Formats: sequence, structure tokens, C-alpha cells
Amino acid sequence: MCLICGWVYDEAAGMPDEDIAPGTRWADVPMNWTCPECGARKDDFEMVAL
Repeated sequence: MCLICGWVYDEAAGMPDEDIAPGTRWADVPMNWTCPECGARKDDFEMVAL
């Protein structure tokens, strides 16, 4: 979850529009990826239980 805006990355859905295939684990998302809602860096995300 983005600590800036609250957007949640869904590993099952991925982000096909950004070339991140469904099933892509968070650990495998590139470090230079940014939040689609607010532009925050991957470092600004925290794992949360859903």
C-alpha cells in the first residue's frame, strides 16, 4: 500500500498497462516503478494484510 495516497498494488492483477503481468510479486516490481496515483517511489510502499 502506498503510504502517501493509500493506493494498493494487487499482485494477482498486476498492472498490464505498465508491463507488469498479472501474478507479478511485489518483490519483482522494478525499483524505479512509481505509484500510478501519486507518483510515489516503491520505497514509499508498505506491505499490508488484506
